[in-house]
Amino acid sequence: MTQAVYAGSMVELDAEGFMTRADAWSRPVGEAISQELNISLTPEHWRLIDFAREDFSIKNTSPGLRRISKYTKTGMKDIYRLFPKGPGKLIARIAGLPKPKSCL
Repeated sequence: MTQAVYAGSMVELDAEGFMTRADAWSRPVGEAISQELNISLTPEHWRLIDFAREDFSIKNTSPGLRRISKYTKTGMKDIYRLFPKGPGKLIARIAGLPKPKSCL
């Protein structure tokens, strides 16, 4: 495990860069992570991130892309446009959640 500072907050990360404690997340932390990943967040991005966090709080597991698409009514093309190169992982990382089980 490693540690990183995002928006002035020290967070613990696993070997792949995912936060180990979802409760240590805040919007400024998510914004800082997105900047590191070169993603400029828009309200459309935040809608998916907020859904992922809400779903995690209920199911205690990171949602996969199909679930995100279905419940946010966002098409896969749009999700890939917003979060290119691994949207499931990117959404989870920015949202401060564990890597989704559906992601390799």
